Amino acid sequence: MKRYRPHILVVIALAVVLSTGWHGALRNALTDLRFAWQSRSATGSVVVVAIDAPSIDQIGVWPWPRSLHADLLHRLEAAGAQDIAFDIDFSTPSDPASDDAFLTALRKVGGSTILPSFKQPTPNGGAVHINRPLKPFSRQSWPAVVNVAVEPDGLVRRYPVGEKLGDAQMPSMAVVLAGQNVDRRPPFLIDFSIRAGSIPVVSYVDVLRADAAALDKLRDKKVIVGATAFELGDRFSVPNGRIIAGPVLQALAAESVLQNRMLRWTSDVGMIVGLAVICLLMMYSWRRVAPGARVAILVAAGASIELTAVLVQQRWPLIIDTSLFHIAIIAYLAAIALDEIDFRSLLGRIAESRFHRIAMSLGDGLVCTDEHHRITVWNPGASAIFGYMPTEIIGHPFETLCAIPAEAGAKGFAIRDAARQALLVPGGAVVVEFEGRRKNGETFPVEASFSGWQGTDGFQYGAILRDISVRKREAERVRYLAEYDALTGLANRNTLHAGLVGLIAAAERRSSEVALLVLGLDGFQQINDMLGHAAGDLVLRAVAERLRTEVDGKALVARLSGDEFAIALDCATVFEPVAAFAERIVRAFDAPLATGTRQHRVRISMGVAVYPDGGQNADDLLSNAHLALTKAKLTRRGGHVIFESAIRQELESRLTLESELALAADRGEFELFYQPQVRLIDGSLVGAEALIRWRHPMRGYVSPGEFMPVVNTSALSERIAGWVMETAVRQARGWELSGNAVRVAINLSPSQLHSGDLAHSVAELLRTTGLTPSLLEIEVTEDVLLHDEVRVLDMFKRIQQLGVRILFDDFGTGYASLSYLKKFPLDGLKIDRSFVIDLLADSDDAAIVGSTIGLSKQLGLTVVAEGIENRATADFLVGMGCEEGQGYFFGRPMSADAFEKTFLAAELEAVSAA
Repeated sequence: MKRYRPHILVVIALAVVLSTGWHGALRNALTDLRFAWQSRSATGSVVVVAIDAPSIDQIGVWPWPRSLHADLLHRLEAAGAQDIAFDIDFSTPSDPASDDAFLTALRKVGGSTILPSFKQPTPNGGAVHINRPLKPFSRQSWPAVVNVAVEPDGLVRRYPVGEKLGDAQMPSMAVVLAGQNVDRRPPFLIDFSIRAGSIPVVSYVDVLRADAAALDKLRDKKVIVGATAFELGDRFSVPNGRIIAGPVLQALAAESVLQNRMLRWTSDVGMIVGLAVICLLMMYSWRRVAPGARVAILVAAGASIELTAVLVQQRWPLIIDTSLFHIAIIAYLAAIALDEIDFRSLLGRIAESRFHRIAMSLGDGLVCTDEHHRITVWNPGASAIFGYMPTEIIGHPFETLCAIPAEAGAKGFAIRDAARQALLVPGGAVVVEFEGRRKNGETFPVEASFSGWQGTDGFQYGAILRDISVRKREAERVRYLAEYDALTGLANRNTLHAGLVGLIAAAERRSSEVALLVLGLDGFQQINDMLGHAAGDLVLRAVAERLRTEVDGKALVARLSGDEFAIALDCATVFEPVAAFAERIVRAFDAPLATGTRQHRVRISMGVAVYPDGGQNADDLLSNAHLALTKAKLTRRGGHVIFESAIRQELESRLTLESELALAADRGEFELFYQPQVRLIDGSLVGAEALIRWRHPMRGYVSPGEFMPVVNTSALSERIAGWVMETAVRQARGWELSGNAVRVAINLSPSQLHSGDLAHSVAELLRTTGLTPSLLEIEVTEDVLLHDEVRVLDMFKRIQQLGVRILFDDFGTGYASLSYLKKFPLDGLKIDRSFVIDLLADSDDAAIVGSTIGLSKQLGLTVVAEGIENRATADFLVGMGCEEGQGYFFGRPMSADAFEKTFLAAELEAVSAA
């Protein structure tokens, strides 16, 4: 049996190949290679009239009217073409005129035209649909099938002689074009050694244009008209990696017929005989001839049979299938190689070499021991971890690598225990951790994977060792980052949430309270903008340290995000009311924060929520404390607000109002009213203050005092302020063009200064409208001037250089109004109505107003008094030296139309104060 084992191996290999059909791929590959080695030219009898890219560019998008095909037929007939085949679908009607023109052309050429029929699968997998030319066309032409079969590898190799469509046998296009008889022969193999590039191709558009060179190529030729343009998609993959158009494939098939190259496979008898000869030859020579000679015989036999196949295929339309013969030769070569190798010895050497390479190149430590746990193998990875060289450690017990327990009575690591576990675990490996000891005495955590096996020298153990000290530190670092803020070292939001849950659970058992304080830094963004984020980080660290100091370990301090912090405390452990504790934290920031060489004064606002009234769980407390903080920032900056249910309702109302205001801006519901400003000495009109009004579709006009505080603290501020300025300037320009030079005053919003270059915006608006700059007056209040004084000062100077006036509005109501008169370039000021309304009755108000007017005259500033409601007040102000005023006595705010009718009548009549 051993004698015949190689031959049995070959027979099995052939049987497997035959049963799986693998030899078909080799057969096709060999045939394709022979096509590549050979090269034939086309006869030139078949010409392709190509619907190519130039034709589509010049004629237009496909499909074309059939009247063009009719013109083409006339041109082809005139050029002397013999037979004309269209590889184009004519199964559906187009416009009647084009169909009639094409039918007329078919009749004229006298039946020498071939039109295609083809099978087409339906999309839902039903019965195959047969597309035939329209009956009027069929009566005047020859029918032909154009279907080709695509093989499993995606290539087209075979071409049908004919095919049954319905009840009739129909010839293929190439066979009809070549003038062959139609019979029931099987499909033939196209000879792809005929070069596709040698087939003459003429552009469709050149034939239509009657190009002489193109028409000359068509005389006495068989013509195939079809699509070659890439975008039309009529393309097929053929052997040797080529892709050709459908008409070219039909032309190659026709050339194969014309050149008598309708290739067919030879009988399998010759292959069986060849296989039998090679098998008998190998059986005879197996033990009689040296292996090298047998290899030479096999290689020579393979080369001979392949050369014979190439010559036969080149001379006759026959293809010899040599695939099984080559497979048998390969199988015998493998059998010779296997017969000459000592596999057991080879596998042993391979395993030993592989183990050695793996052990020496392994980055981890690899240690093997004998059955007494003495080290027998020590790789470089182990040396790098423990510091011992192989000569220093081999032969020593494994316990040399283990640290001695620091605590008396503690049990150290024993390899015997790990080895015993490895034997009990399925798969024979167990992973443990122990304290290792380096050569220098340093201890560190080690992860070891132990396994055991029966060797030739007894039972042996192996361990893969890893130094996991870095991994342990990284795990601690990841845990820290998951629970604490990396910048300040405070607890993060997750840790705060978990702490709140625990505090609430304890408070619920004791029926006590839990307070959550959420703090926000006022103006922190300006520190980042002016000094940079590095300075901002120092401030945040200083805030965190001060909070730690103030709570003194009695509460959990956390950083939530950005400049927001939180304090969670059990009220039972703090011996002061929550309000007093919150106020103490706020007051703690009255003292400046030291950050290196710089000191910062930071003011905080605080929202407080107290369990159970302020929230039943941690999420509610966080949400409600944030709401209280929002309320504090809106109404009590630098203070604290304790959450009440009314706050949520108030903020929800504010959100609703913000949403309505956004819709109002989109729908154009805002209007500008104008209140007159007059010269007090004679009551003549000098200007008007533009005041915004909201015309609500349901509530009518809404008071500015109701919605402007929301606008000024929302994202809508800049948009609405820009609209006010543009609308007022355009209105002033309209009055100016009508001959009424009315100075219009506009209230400046803080957002206009902080969001962009206001001076540039004003200059651009004056340029586009053409308004005289002196007719524009900008009124600013103290809150506009509070921050970034250097930038505001530069902005005001540039605005004044344009010729625009700047007035200080609500003078006397702020904290530092007099200092602003000195710092900022102003053209005038407006005395707040709170000082004017009781001017006649309150001597203090009179003294303040008189002093303000006198100071303004010394500084060269214009004075405008607000809130004048009667003649006596106006006269009193005139006596004090006040030049201008406004108030209900002269006119209420009114629409532009009403203002024009009242104050801007023809000749601009002076307003009579009487």
